[in-house]
Amino acid sequence: MTFSVIARCPRTGMFGIAIATRPMAIGAKCPFLRPGTGGLVVQANGDPRLGPLGLSLLEQGYSARKVLNDIIESDGEDNIAWRQIAVIDKDGRTAAVTGKDNEDWKGHIAKQDYVVLGNRLTSERTLTAMSEAFERHTDLELADRLVRVLEAARDAGGQVAGQHSAALLVHNRKSYAWVDLRVDEHDEPIGELRRLYGLYVPLIPYYDRRPANPSMSRDDVWRKETGIQGGPR
Repeated sequence: MTFSVIARCPRTGMFGIAIATRPMAIGAKCPFLRPGTGGLVVQANGDPRLGPLGLSLLEQGYSARKVLNDIIESDGEDNIAWRQIAVIDKDGRTAAVTGKDNEDWKGHIAKQDYVVLGNRLTSERTLTAMSEAFERHTDLELADRLVRVLEAARDAGGQVAGQHSAALLVHNRKSYAWVDLRVDEHDEPIGELRRLYGLYVPLIPYYDRRPANPSMSRDDVWRKETGIQGGPR
C-alpha cells in the first residue's frame, strides 16, 4: 500500500525519491540513494537489506537492469513476488519489478530518468497521474517536481487505505542529503510534506555551504545565506 517516484535530473545530476504510504517511518525503510551513483526503492513487502546491496552494485558501475536482475536472483522468486523494486543508475537508466502477489491495483511505469510505482492503489489512474505530473513539470527543481508527483497521486485517488506517512530524499553532489524530510502519522502527510519543503528551501544554502572565512560564526552564515535574522532554531 505504497506509491513512490525515483528520478534523476539530467540537468543537475541530482537523484531523488518521494514516497507515501499508510504505515509510519516509510522514509527510514524504503528509499536508498547515493550521489553520482543512483539509487533504488524497495517497497510493498520490502526487505531494507536489499537497499545497501543495490547501492553497492550501482557503485561498481552496474546498469539498473543488471542491478535489478542480481537482486531478484539473490532474493529469490518467492520473495520477489511480494515486492516492488525500482532502480535508477548514474546515467538515468531504469528498471523495475512489480511482484505478482502485490495487492491490486499494482504496477509501475519505468522510463529514462524516472520510475513511478505503487501497490494497493485505488486505480491505475493514480500511477498515470504520477507519470504525467513528472513529465509536465520539467521546469521545476527535482525536489519540488517529486512533491508534485505525490500530490498528483493523492489527487487521483492515492491508495486504498489512504496515506499517513510520506518522505522526500534528494542527493546532490555531496555525501550528505540535499533534502531529507519525513512526515509520520499525519492525516494529510503529502500536504504536510509540501509545507515542510516550503520551509526548508531557504535553509538549503545554509546547510550546503560553509564559510570560507573561519571567523564567521554559524549565525553569520545563516544571515548571509538566508537573509533571516537570528540563527537557526
